[in-house]
Amino acid sequence: MVILSLGLCVGAGASFTAARAARLSLPQPSIRNNMPSPQRISPRRREPPAQILFDDFNYSKHREMIKHGWILRRTAGWPGVPGAIWGSEGVSFLRDPDERGNRIVRMISSTAGAATNTRQTQICHQRKYLEGTYAARVRFTDEPISGPGGDQLVESFYTISPLKAPMDPDYSELDFEYLPNGGWGIKGPTLYQTTWETFFPEPNWKMDNLSNNTSGSRAGWHILVTQVVNDKVKYFVDGKLQAEHGERFYPESPMSINFNLWFIKDGLAQGQAVRQYYEDIDWVFHQAGTALTPEEIEPEVASMRRKSIKFKDTVRAPVPALTSPCDF
Repeated sequence: MVILSLGLCVGAGASFTAARAARLSLPQPSIRNNMPSPQRISPRRREPPAQILFDDFNYSKHREMIKHGWILRRTAGWPGVPGAIWGSEGVSFLRDPDERGNRIVRMISSTAGAATNTRQTQICHQRKYLEGTYAARVRFTDEPISGPGGDQLVESFYTISPLKAPMDPDYSELDFEYLPNGGWGIKGPTLYQTTWETFFPEPNWKMDNLSNNTSGSRAGWHILVTQVVNDKVKYFVDGKLQAEHGERFYPESPMSINFNLWFIKDGLAQGQAVRQYYEDIDWVFHQAGTALTPEEIEPEVASMRRKSIKFKDTVRAPVPALTSPCDF
C-alpha cells in the first residue's frame, strides 16, 4: 500500500510537471503588445531666422562703411542742380553730443549759388530689399550749418530700383523727403511721403506716383518707418501713420536703401556766399517680409545695442547679385 501510494504520488507529480511544461510551451501574450502605443510626436518645425539689416553707423573711416556694403556716391547726374559734384567728402562721422558712446553719420551738401560750386551727397546700400519693414533715426535740419541759407533742398530716406527705360513699369521707389525751405510748388517746410509707379525723366518730365505731405518744421530727430507688406505701403513718423498707398504703386523690384541730400533745380537762393546744410543718421534697420510696428522696432534696436551689435546683415541677396547703382 505504501509502495502503491508512493507510485500514485509520483505519477501525479509527473502529470503536473508535464501539464505545466505544456502550458509554458504555449504562445504567451506580450506585455509590450498589450501596452498602448505611444503617441507619435512630429518634430517641431523651426521658423527660419529673420533676415535683418542693422547699422548703428559706428564708423570712423569711409572704408569701414564701404566694407559693410555702403556706396558713397561719386557718379554725376540726376537729381539736383545740373553739373553738381557728388563726392564722399560730404560724409563724415561724429560723436553724438547727446548720447555718450554713440556715433552718427553726417551728410553735408553745400552751394554758392551755381552748379560749379554745388556739392551733393548720397549713400546707398546694395540692392536686395523689397517687402518688409524699413526704419531709420534721422535728424532733419532747417538752417545751414554755415552761411546765409534760404536754398530749396531735399533731405531724404528712401528705397529705389534703377529706371531701365522711361516709364518702366517695374520701377520701384518709396520716399521720405523733407524740404525745409519748400519747393515743388509749396512754400515753407514740408515733409513728403511718396510711392512711385514710374516716371519719365527730364527734359520730358512726367511722374506716376501717390504722394502725401504735411507742412511745418520737422527740424530735429525722428524715427521714420516704412512698412511694405500685403500690397500696402505705410509710412510712419515717430509712431504716427502719415500715409498709406497700394494697388499698382506697390513695389515690384528689389531696391537699395538710400540717404540723399540735394538741392532743387532752380531753387538756389541769391548770393555767392557758401552755405552748408546737413542731415544726420543715427541708425538704419530693415527686417525682410515682416510688418513691424514702430513700437516693436525701437526695442529691437535697443536690444542689439545692449549686445554691442554695431552691424548685422543677414538679408539674402539674389543670385546672381543685382547691380547696385548709386546715381539716383
